[in-house]
Amino acid sequence: MPASRSRTHEWKRLLHQIAERGGAIEVAIAHPDHEGEEPDAHAAGPDLVWRVRIIEIEDGEIIAESPMALGRDMHIDTGTELAAAITVGQNRWTFRTVNLGEVKADRRHPHPMMRLRMPEGVARSQRRRLRVDTQSITLPRVELWPLLDPKSVIPAERATELAWEAWKKGQVLDGDGDGSLPASVMPEVGPKFTAELANLGGGGVGLIVGPDDAGALGRHRVLWLRLSLAPEVAVPVCVSGKVVHTHIDSTQNTYVGIAFDFSFNAGHQKMVAEQILSYIEAKQELQRQARELRDDTGDAA
Repeated sequence: MPASRSRTHEWKRLLHQIAERGGAIEVAIAHPDHEGEEPDAHAAGPDLVWRVRIIEIEDGEIIAESPMALGRDMHIDTGTELAAAITVGQNRWTFRTVNLGEVKADRRHPHPMMRLRMPEGVARSQRRRLRVDTQSITLPRVELWPLLDPKSVIPAERATELAWEAWKKGQVLDGDGDGSLPASVMPEVGPKFTAELANLGGGGVGLIVGPDDAGALGRHRVLWLRLSLAPEVAVPVCVSGKVVHTHIDSTQNTYVGIAFDFSFNAGHQKMVAEQILSYIEAKQELQRQARELRDDTGDAA
């Protein structure tokens, strides 16, 4: 049997090995199944991917930690469909699963867990991409600037917080309506470059930086990040972060881990967590609408 087919055939064994080593899988809220071109059934914004640690594997279920956003537990509804990925080295397998319900925290595991349905099969996927049942997960682009003066983030973060409060109250945002910061309150930064958001962690992000922009990481270890979650959340996530590790993959892209930094404005952490949690709730709402549409269509038939 060819090596690639053998690895695909033995994905359950690999999954058990990941669990035994305290490893993780990646999950994202799946695009809702839909028929026709109903606009409410489509997820318009980008997809956020989390690495969640596998706790154990039981008959027909994967017990994994629930995602977190900056120290806050993220509630995933029972019945929510998830796109998931298993990664071993340069090999990647994707599958679709369902959250079967929450497992409460205990002394051994202080954070809530979720029970995921074991898939019947998996599919090979391009490295750093999730593609499940012909539905691609769209990884968002992140704008980055070298942060020349870390203290200069204070006016920028405050302006973002004011925009967030205004948007929650239903007010129309200034400028283009996308929450972009005016030049007068931007931090003191260097030239902008972009990256792809690979995954979110409890206190930072993993990014994929192309070869042309990777040089900036060697010169600057503190960055200003801007992540758009439009249209579900109108105000972009704006936060400073510190590079904690880098790794060049086989395609010469650089994977970089960045830890968020709230040293000069501790209160900003709460707002960033609220933005992420609001976005995940909006993604789940799209699935609820799609299920209701399917139920109504079934009842009509």
